[in-house]
Amino acid sequence: MGLSAAKACVAAGAQVVVVGKDPETTTAAEVVLGSKVLAFTGEAGDPTTAERAIGEAISAFGSFHGLYHVAGGSGRKYGDGPLHEMTDEGWEQTIALNLTSVMYSNRAAVRQFLAQESGGAILNMGSVLAWSPSPRHFATHAYAAAKAAVVGFSKSLAATYAPRDIRVNVVAPAVVNTPMAVRAAESPEIQQFIATKQPLQGGRIGHAEDLDAAVVWFLSDGARFVTGQTLAIDGGWTVSEGQG
Repeated sequence: MGLSAAKACVAAGAQVVVVGKDPETTTAAEVVLGSKVLAFTGEAGDPTTAERAIGEAISAFGSFHGLYHVAGGSGRKYGDGPLHEMTDEGWEQTIALNLTSVMYSNRAAVRQFLAQESGGAILNMGSVLAWSPSPRHFATHAYAAAKAAVVGFSKSLAATYAPRDIRVNVVAPAVVNTPMAVRAAESPEIQQFIATKQPLQGGRIGHAEDLDAAVVWFLSDGARFVTGQTLAIDGGWTVSEGQG
């Protein structure tokens, strides 16, 4: 989703610093997107990563205007799941990946915006599971808690920094076809569920590019009067019962 958004931002005229944990992906970003993109490998859980990315943007492009925090993911492999089965590691790793990393990047961005006295835009990645759970197929309670916290955190930042023209919003997708969603994408049972839970476009799993237009808008001057909002981009997930 990050790479897709970077392509859309470049197409809209932006210059972008892309940070990914996979060297192949970051290299591909530079090859595909050309001179308007600078990419490097880093961990979102490292508090210096976002600071470096912002510094690189200023050094390479002369300014810093917006942050899109995409990094996050499932904690199933660490032990996230239903509460009665969840391990301590599952909780700690999932919260670190999906919430603490957001704090690191947002803190770096806010500090820079305040230093510049320029205002700016922050867009964080949430999930519809924060308020629209699916207990049968997606009972990962640490993940849901982290994504709910992202919404609360973002609203609190939006309220505090609005007088400084710093906007903070959230996009919240449902199931999108990414490496994290392999389990869902390969399960006939879950695919049957998604066909009715995400009924738009014939009932399908989301595509990364489904978020792109909203991302570009939130980060642009077109959204200059919008802050503290969460937009579900979910194919109808939050308004559908879902069968199967």
